[in-house]
Amino acid sequence: MIPFSKEDILVGQLAESLSLACGMPPYMAKMVGKAAAIHDAGKVKISKHIINKPGRLTPAEFETMKTHTIWGQIILSALHGKFRTIAMNVAAYHHEKWDGSGYWGYRGGEIPYYCQIVSLCDVYVALTAKRPYKEPWPPSKAIDYIRNEAGKSFCPLLVDKFMRRSEHRLLQAA
Repeated sequence: MIPFSKEDILVGQLAESLSLACGMPPYMAKMVGKAAAIHDAGKVKISKHIINKPGRLTPAEFETMKTHTIWGQIILSALHGKFRTIAMNVAAYHHEKWDGSGYWGYRGGEIPYYCQIVSLCDVYVALTAKRPYKEPWPPSKAIDYIRNEAGKSFCPLLVDKFMRRSEHRLLQAA
């Protein structure tokens, strides 16, 4: 499996770094980083029209887009060992939110911690990247957004780790 874009590679790098900051053993942080770089594998099953749409998705298009998490699980099930489980979980849970308002309604501790890490890193990269439907945000605005989403989209303790450990690096990486 290869990442789809330079943004996917950045998500992987940030996820590995944040995993280490959270006290994860290096071998596990590396697996989380590699899984993060392929978290959107399921998008190969989504129409390019939807992926590259310059405007807001219709409700039906959004429901189709949500299935990339399921397709990702299916595609990544071909992997082996512990990495298989990590990669499948990251694909499945990377759009879940701390308060349960994500794609499928998982919340808090129902979401594997390493998937919460990937979700936060993915949001940061998505906000600071140019997309067909939006211009990139300045890193400081993305960081403010993440800070404001503590307890909503993200675990407050994870946001704290992200802010204390990564803020200066993220500003340089973007």
